Amino acid sequence: MTKISLPLASSSWNADEIEAIQRVIKSDHYTMGKEVSDFEQQFANYFGSKYAVMVNSGSSANLLAIAALQFKSESPLCPGDEVIVPSLSWPTTFCPVDQNKMKLVFVDIDIDTLNISVDEILKAITSKTKAIFVPNILGNAAELDKITKICEENNLYLIEDNCESMGAQLDSRYCGTFGIMGTFSCFFSHHISTMEGGVIVTDDAELYEILIALRSHGWTRHLPKNSILHQKSDDKFYELFNFILPGYNLRPLEFSGAIGQEQLKKLPGLIEWRQKNAAYFVELFANHSALKIQKEIGQSSWFGFSLLVDPQQMRRSEVLTLLSDLDCEVRPIISGNFLRHKAVNYLDHRVQGEHPNANYVHDNGFFIGNHHHDIRKNLDEVFNALK
Repeated sequence: MTKISLPLASSSWNADEIEAIQRVIKSDHYTMGKEVSDFEQQFANYFGSKYAVMVNSGSSANLLAIAALQFKSESPLCPGDEVIVPSLSWPTTFCPVDQNKMKLVFVDIDIDTLNISVDEILKAITSKTKAIFVPNILGNAAELDKITKICEENNLYLIEDNCESMGAQLDSRYCGTFGIMGTFSCFFSHHISTMEGGVIVTDDAELYEILIALRSHGWTRHLPKNSILHQKSDDKFYELFNFILPGYNLRPLEFSGAIGQEQLKKLPGLIEWRQKNAAYFVELFANHSALKIQKEIGQSSWFGFSLLVDPQQMRRSEVLTLLSDLDCEVRPIISGNFLRHKAVNYLDHRVQGEHPNANYVHDNGFFIGNHHHDIRKNLDEVFNALK
């Protein structure tokens, strides 16, 4: 049988990114500076947010977003507060909640969209619930319109983990901008790549300043002169090392900011090809009797293509072996059901209801890669192999 030759991801770099790297080398300034600042402004403008804060990874973006909510002047998140999450996501959706001494509340997913179940959210809300941390799975928007309404009616924070879904839209609005904060990843396999890197967007001026301070040790150095978080003195020597929050060092390199600017210019074209590939994938697999594909909500940016095997007709293990032998990379759908990983035993959490859908994905799901270039021939080969 013909080799499929479909990796999980491929580089979207060309001479533009190499030139950006050389620009940084020529400047001889390597840690967070003008290149990062310019990228942040361009990123905020692209997605229609007031502010963007770049960090060294999407995982750090999640950590910083959750940490920042503890320092809001009004209605901060506090130790013991409950944060609702789906049981299908990456560990970096969950761990920052526990690391900041809040309690995770796991709910099941919708089997069609693979995103958090709105019905299960409603069942999970208690007087201790303070936030919902919603990942948009594999480029596909959660039901953010409904979740936003739930948050408004129950006075809850909505935070979006949009690390897999840059460029996805719902009702002509970019995912990552529905909540009080949204996080993005620029890891190699994601929609744009600075190799490592992440971004947080927000329209909240106070949170923006908290993020700025927390990113760099909790100091005041990078706060604006007319800060609403801290009244800066005219003593520049003092303000260089004035610590007001218990912060981190999550700063990105200038390389990341410079490369990010070039990648952002290409983002519309990168997503266009992902969506062309997706249209063909859906055409091929929508009516497959033994395989179920992800239902699109809004306009997905199609990080990858998920497939759920009907165990009455196929064995996933045999499918994975076949595809791997044909040089088609396969991966679990995120973590599967995270409740079935030992790591959950170290997290403060409770489980809302049963999780049959997350379990089904855990036992029968996998995904293959999508790309920013034409892979329709490869998808033909996957389809023929699975016939």
